[in-house]
Amino acid sequence: MTPVIDNPKPHVIPEGPNATPLEVVGATASDKLIIIMVGLPGSGKTFVSKRICRYISFFHDIPSKIFNVGDYRREICGAQLPASFYDPQNEEALAARNKVCSAAMDDLVAFMKEDGVRLAVYDATNSSIENRKKILKRLAHENIGAKKMFVEVIVDDDEMLVENIRTVKLSTPDYKGVDDEKALEDFMKRRKNYQSVYSSVSDSEGSYCRVINYKKFEIHNVRGYLPLKVIHFIMNLHTLPRKFYLSRHGQSEYNLLGKIGGDSGLSRNGVEYARRLAKYAKEEIGTETKIVDGKEVKVSVPARLWTSTLQRTIETSQFIEHEEIDMTSDNGDGDKINWLQFRPNERRNLDELYAGLCDGMTYKEIEKMYPDEFAARQNDKLAYRYPRGESYMDVTLRLEPLAHDLERTREPLLCIAHQGILRIVYAYFMGLSRAEAPYVKIPLNHLIILTPLAYGCHEERVCLMPKEEMVNDGQDEPVTSMPEMPNATNLDVPSC
Repeated sequence: MTPVIDNPKPHVIPEGPNATPLEVVGATASDKLIIIMVGLPGSGKTFVSKRICRYISFFHDIPSKIFNVGDYRREICGAQLPASFYDPQNEEALAARNKVCSAAMDDLVAFMKEDGVRLAVYDATNSSIENRKKILKRLAHENIGAKKMFVEVIVDDDEMLVENIRTVKLSTPDYKGVDDEKALEDFMKRRKNYQSVYSSVSDSEGSYCRVINYKKFEIHNVRGYLPLKVIHFIMNLHTLPRKFYLSRHGQSEYNLLGKIGGDSGLSRNGVEYARRLAKYAKEEIGTETKIVDGKEVKVSVPARLWTSTLQRTIETSQFIEHEEIDMTSDNGDGDKINWLQFRPNERRNLDELYAGLCDGMTYKEIEKMYPDEFAARQNDKLAYRYPRGESYMDVTLRLEPLAHDLERTREPLLCIAHQGILRIVYAYFMGLSRAEAPYVKIPLNHLIILTPLAYGCHEERVCLMPKEEMVNDGQDEPVTSMPEMPNATNLDVPSC
């Protein structure tokens, strides 16, 4: 019998009984923000711009857009232009470049004048004080009412600079079909032209964050919720290559029974997958091939391991070996340290989406006992919150700090977690919307290998245990919960 509560004036939430956490829908930020990038070509400004916009739009639901002057230049003036085009003494080219900058700024202003909190990044070299003054003057004239902040990226480490140019810039349309060495020579000439008029941002110009080789950070007069969120995030970024190995736990006893949630251990199939994962971790994740005396040899490299606090992920990691590796610290002092390979790291925010009153039930049981709840989840899987449980929006909120940890990680990382969790991590790096995240295909017995790049993320999937070897994988999620999203990739389908 449902108790009668004397509550004539209830607290009514505008969003409804299944409200979304405010932090996830951008309600905490109250001011618009314009970020003005500063830096010589090849420093990684566009990389930083893209990561900022991805983080703010995905985890904070704030409309974010990059206005890359290079893209406007390619569209208006063409792609393959000689280094002389960027010579500050070339008046004709300077007029063309000013026209390009104005076009980008016009679009930025139009975007920022739309209603609501939003973030724009003006991505260009902005190398001189005069240019930056013009930008601030234009923004003041438009009366947008947004905070402004410079983000300056300096790379004076020659090895890092050349690596940035070779891996990113030489693959752009500017150098399509051009010999790598000739392209590198031309790009360095372009950079030298900008360098002749370059002036670093000073305190008198306003708020700024200066990034030096992605190791040193200088912050001046930065205030406000959104600017400080951006600053904290930037301090985790780097351009070093790395890989994330995402794996669900091995089949659990609850998987075998078709139950959701719970904290059960592994089935026999799950234990077998754990053994195969440990073998793969030792032979592939924790090693790399090097040439020694003209021969290929595999050597151990430092690698990380994350699991949730639930038994099925911990048991999936039980056979992974933890050897000690002698290595040199990357903090610049040359310290020798003993690295514990795949050191266990149980993280609470990697725990599976909590199903509340439905924890431990099958979908058929939920449909029978809570038909209204079942229907609500089918209608809006992203925002639906289980009774006394969580929604995908709630999980997005608790995974936001994890994004910082992932961005700053430099070693190969094996993350053993759960379907709901890995869907969000995958969507974040692969550029999917949050609405698509709950439908991403994360099958059992597979490794999803993500390689973040400057302009995207490469994906590879490795099956360690074919489905034919399993009697029942317990993955029969309701088909009707899957929306029509023809542009989305790797969305969940009944066969998985």
